[in-house]
Parts: sequence; structure tokens; C-alpha cells
Amino acid sequence: MHIHRYEKIWLWSGAVCLTLFLLIVGVSAFAMGNQPPSHMETIDPEKAVTTPPFDNPGFTKVGEKEYEAVMLAQAFTYTPSKMSVPKGSTVHFKVTSTDVVHGFEIPSTNVNMMITPGYVSEISYTFTKPGKYLILCNEYCGAGHQVMAVTLEVTA
Repeated sequence: MHIHRYEKIWLWSGAVCLTLFLLIVGVSAFAMGNQPPSHMETIDPEKAVTTPPFDNPGFTKVGEKEYEAVMLAQAFTYTPSKMSVPKGSTVHFKVTSTDVVHGFEIPSTNVNMMITPGYVSEISYTFTKPGKYLILCNEYCGAGHQVMAVTLEVTA
């Protein structure tokens, strides 16, 4: 069977790209331990306010300069509405939504996730600079979307 030279080039190019893609995914997953974000834990969004730990959302100290923020996103607000940590603290955010899709972004950091009803989203971040950090909804969620924000204060 005769294969034209250009067909051979395209076949080899495709094979090289596929091999490179699988190699990158394999190294990323098995050697570096990267996993797809979130969606590992699910919850009934209609029962979120009665299901632990979201039945008592809040901000708790779990270790030396380590905190856990269990948060509910709903109708233009986050619960709890204020948080404060000392500089150098790591905060583990655990967030779910009871109504619609919301965003969860802290500008000037790499904290940015989508909060989907029925899923528990988690992310951790270490705050190394003092100041006030705004937690914003970056997914349009309705008429009051622009007021959906929480302040996290990092003290010196």
C-alpha cells in the first residue's frame, strides 16, 4: 500500500501530538498529583442548610495559623459575612450554594472557583500580606449580584 509523503507527515504529526498529550496528562496526574478541581463531594442543595457542616456555617481555627471557613452562597450573600485572620494564616474554604450558580473570587490571589448547587467546592490559600481582601461573586446570579461580597481581614 502506498501512502503519500504528506499523509505520512500528518500521521506522524498526529501520533506525536497524541503521545505528547498523554505524556503531559500522565506526568501531571501521577507524578505531580494534580486532580480535577472539586465535584468530589455532593450535597442536596435543598437540604444544605440542615446538612453538616453547612447547617452551622462559620469560621473556625483548626490549627496553628490554620482556619476553616464553611460558607454558604445564596441570594446575593455569603454566610459568614466577616472573617479575620493573622498574617501568614492558611484558610481552607469549603463552599456550596443553595440556589443558583455563584462565583467565589478573591482578587489579587489565585482563589477563583464556581459554586454550583449540589456540589461542595474547596480551596485553600495562605494570606501572606496584611489588608482587607474582598470575596466576590464573579458569576451573574441575579438582580442583586453586584452586592454579593464578603470582607476577609488579614491583620499584621
